[in-house]
Order: sequence, then structure tokens, then C-alpha cells
Amino acid sequence: MTTVQNSRAKIMHDERLVEVTANDGVALSVAAVGDGEPIIFLHEFSGDLLSWEPQVASLRHRYRCICFNARGYPPSQVPESIDAYHQNRAADDAADVMNALGIGSAYFVGLSMGGFAALHVAIRHAEKVRALVVAGCGYGSKPSEQSDYFAAMNREGDHAEKIGMTAYASELANSGYAKLLRAKNQDAWRKFERQLTTHSAKGMAMTLRGVLARRPSLWQLEPQLAKLKKPAMLIIGDEDLPCLEPNLFMKQTLPDCALTIMPRTGHLPNLEEPETFNALIDRFFTAVSDNSWYRIKSAMVARE
Repeated sequence: MTTVQNSRAKIMHDERLVEVTANDGVALSVAAVGDGEPIIFLHEFSGDLLSWEPQVASLRHRYRCICFNARGYPPSQVPESIDAYHQNRAADDAADVMNALGIGSAYFVGLSMGGFAALHVAIRHAEKVRALVVAGCGYGSKPSEQSDYFAAMNREGDHAEKIGMTAYASELANSGYAKLLRAKNQDAWRKFERQLTTHSAKGMAMTLRGVLARRPSLWQLEPQLAKLKKPAMLIIGDEDLPCLEPNLFMKQTLPDCALTIMPRTGHLPNLEEPETFNALIDRFFTAVSDNSWYRIKSAMVARE
């Protein structure tokens, strides 16, 4: 690992980024903050590791919080080949970060694109996952929607590259899924918009084409999800309508799963309602750690 020297090095209470090399040679920028049991945070498409600052600030005194920029998101490397971007590759990157930091198993928190990645980590590297929070996950995952969704993601990739990052950042920040953040907290929304401008139009376009436009439907993953014994907390906003049905499907499919629906909340629950979001994940991980999660589950099964 090496220290990354750039304008984003002093983040998360002055902790520095380190560079981790994935097993295919791609460099990933990682921040590890705090002490205690580790949590791996996986960001959504328009976010990056800085999106988790409200969670890190709250949880760093009890957990070791690990955040990293996905490939394609500077200062992580932006590979030129579409073959370097894939849903399974996103999961393997998380495993490679853990290996580089000497972490055997961890809690996971993933939002949207990161939620899909967290599920795939649990499927591909079950031994590395102690429990997982999957938030805002489900866009384009219904089998009947996938063909149109894939076509839309490929068009979006072409559009991002054509107009460039400054214009694309403005479009994303002013899009429908950020409107509730803007209504609730102008300062948080402005920060969200600023952080978007540091992204790479090329990297986001390749992510759209290689990951979002090719990932399997949640329904296609039903056999794997039904075998996933890890404790899981699903979190969605009640205004995040495309995620409602997919999360009901996951609630019915995952064997050890709870579902939280946050009122008057959209696709960015960790930024829109950080205190509620932080409390939810902290209570969940605490319950897993002190075994009360399993005792409650056993009592529910006994009553059946």
C-alpha cells in the first residue's frame, strides 16, 4: 500500500488515503478511520468515499470505518477497457481491499450500486461478511424492466462522455433522486454537487456500461440469495419507488433479513436522514455483535 498525495488526501478528520492494488492490477484509493470492528462502506453511482462522511463521523469511535472509491472514480484508477468493469469485479475489489488491510471479516454497508456490490460480496466471499446493510438497492432489477434499463444505462454512458463531467455533475445533482436531499439540507446537497465535479466522465460512463448495464437481476439471483445465511438489514426510502418491489422480494427471499422503510425519504437516505440512518445500522450491528439478533430470530421461529 502507498499513500495517495492529492487534493483529496486530507479527508475524514485528516486521515490519509492509501492506495490498494486489486488482483487485476487496478489501483483503488482507500480511507480507513477509527478503531473497533470493521465496516466496509460501498458507495452509490453518483457518490464516492466522501459520501459516507456523516456515517464515519458518527461511528468511527466504535468501529473501524473503511471507505474506498470504486474503480473509475478518481483518485482510484480509471481503466480504459470495458472488461475491467463488472458486477463481480466490484465485489472482488472489496475483498481485495480487505485482504490488503488484513481484515478477515467485516460488516458491510452498501448504497444502491454499492448495495448490489455488497450482496455480491456476500455471494462470492461469504466468509468475509459478518452482516450487511443494503440500502436503496433494486433499480432496473425486475426481469421485465432489464432490457429497457440496460439500453438506458448505455445511452447514459454515451451522454456522460459527450457532455463532460462538469455538465454531467450538474445534471445528476439536479436530477429527481437528489431533490429530497436538496429540499431537506441545502448545505449537504451543495457538498454532494461539489463532490460530483471531481468524478471522471469516462469512469462513470464505463461504470454505466460495464456494471449497471450488465448486472444480473435480483430475481435471477434468487437461488443464491435464498442460501445467504448472513444477517441483513434492507433500508429504503418510501419515496424511492423503483426500489420498493425489489426490496419486498429480497425481504421474502433472504433467510435472515429485516426491512426498514424510512418515511419521506428518497434514494440517498444516508445523506437525507443521517442521524436515523446511523442509528439503524449501529443498532443492527450491535444486535449482531451481542447475539440479540439471533435470539430474536430464534424466538420468532419457535412461535411459528
